[in-house]
Amino acid sequence: MTTVTAETAPRSAFRDVWLISAGHMMTHWYPATFYLLLPLIGKELGLTFGQIGSILTCQFTAGALSNLPGGMVVDAIGRKALLMAVALSWIGLPYLVMGFSHSYGMLLVCAAMVGIGNNLWHPTAIPLLAQNHPDRRGLVVSIHAMGGNLGDAIAPLAVGAMLTAFSWRDVVVMNVVPGVVASILLLLSLGRVDGGSSMNPGLPGVQRRGALDVFEGVRILFANRTVLMLSLGSAVRAMTAMTLLTFLPIFLSTELGYPPAWVGGSLFALQAAGFAAAPVSGHLSDRMGRRSVIMTSMVMSGVVLLFMAFAGRSPAFVLFVAFLGFFLFAIRAVLQAWLLDATPRHLGGTSVGIMFGAQAVGAAIGPLIGGLIADHYGIIATFYYLAATIVIANMFIFFTPLTPAENKTATG
Repeated sequence: MTTVTAETAPRSAFRDVWLISAGHMMTHWYPATFYLLLPLIGKELGLTFGQIGSILTCQFTAGALSNLPGGMVVDAIGRKALLMAVALSWIGLPYLVMGFSHSYGMLLVCAAMVGIGNNLWHPTAIPLLAQNHPDRRGLVVSIHAMGGNLGDAIAPLAVGAMLTAFSWRDVVVMNVVPGVVASILLLLSLGRVDGGSSMNPGLPGVQRRGALDVFEGVRILFANRTVLMLSLGSAVRAMTAMTLLTFLPIFLSTELGYPPAWVGGSLFALQAAGFAAAPVSGHLSDRMGRRSVIMTSMVMSGVVLLFMAFAGRSPAFVLFVAFLGFFLFAIRAVLQAWLLDATPRHLGGTSVGIMFGAQAVGAAIGPLIGGLIADHYGIIATFYYLAATIVIANMFIFFTPLTPAENKTATG
């Protein structure tokens, strides 16, 4: 019997990209909803900016501690459908508990649970897509990112409209249903090839690996300078993105007086621009090289952030939001594709766990620092801080060694 490889898999196998990307949309739906709810939660519980930032810090600290173990579990077990379904359910249920909580401490506990659950999705989904489509890695990982952007964009728009008729507590209860349904559908759809290396039944399955092999893989990856530099650059970029998503809704509601529906519309514009940019940046990175696309996008993000800070409380501030989304969120998938270019195939889950663990550290630190800056110097000062972080992220990318594929693209 002839074995079908990932390189010769038929184009109909591209269906795995759409299915997994749809699941990715739901993993982003709940956090995107939470950013919109934070101003209402903070007002009801009387939280300071620093306390609001600490909720996100708690979430991403838990993610930072659990991402690497999560990636190692994925590489060791290989039960892809089950792990993705578990991740999707685990992300949604803590937000349901938040809807019944009146305690700042319980909010922190639920945020930590979300951080732990979220780490299972990416180490499973991203390496699976990359190894199924090696010649179109930037594109397919970008389409996966589009699913996340779509969830980020639609959720605040839909929830902003719901908040005009329901309380935030009612919304989080209703909001849990789509995620549970999606996790069941994902398990049923992927279950027949669970543990395989592809959505294509003809492709060989992933061999389960022992603990010693998994830990040796971690040592190999930490000795890989490309993996480390990309992870550090991605961590600082995550500081920028998470601080922005935390304090942009607060700025729009408290400083500009926007109602929840308008705040949701602004977040929709931010994420919709990233959604549009993702496949463009992914395709260009396959053709022109990852570094040039990433550095250009980061430079433009820094410029737009400075314009937002200069605009202050004027209506011009909102005009820059979509421009920022186009550049800032376009490069997530390109960073991931570059990481997998530099990673042995059997260590894909662990390498993604390392990158997302580093991102979680940056995302944990960013909102807390941003909140403290806003408490002491005003919320506009936070946007100057964001511009500085994106410059630092670009420096890590500049000094990242090129992979053989990158060298070929750059010289070809």
